Amino acid sequence: MISSITRHASNAKFADGHSVQVIKDESLGHCRTPLYVRGAVGKVVSYIGSYKNPEDLAYGGSGLPESPLYWVEFNLAELWVNYSGDPTDTLQVEVYEHWLRKLAQES
Repeated sequence: MISSITRHASNAKFADGHSVQVIKDESLGHCRTPLYVRGAVGKVVSYIGSYKNPEDLAYGGSGLPESPLYWVEFNLAELWVNYSGDPTDTLQVEVYEHWLRKLAQES
């Protein structure tokens, strides 16, 4: 069986460890990017693969070109102001590349 999923990172813009910020877009409609991470800064944990864009597929589009998908890790205390758990607690979220922008790397 031939898979429609591309799992090589040749078209991926971000590498593991890159600091990224999720675009703060409050548009309505089908979207896989949770509101609570929009505008948040996180770190790319890993490249998952490239997949058809579900936001385009939801409205009858082809989903092409495929878009790289990443696991991005966020600190919970930065996502929720009143978070009272362990300050080292994190959350990993799948985020498509078109929702991310690269931040300057720390020295």
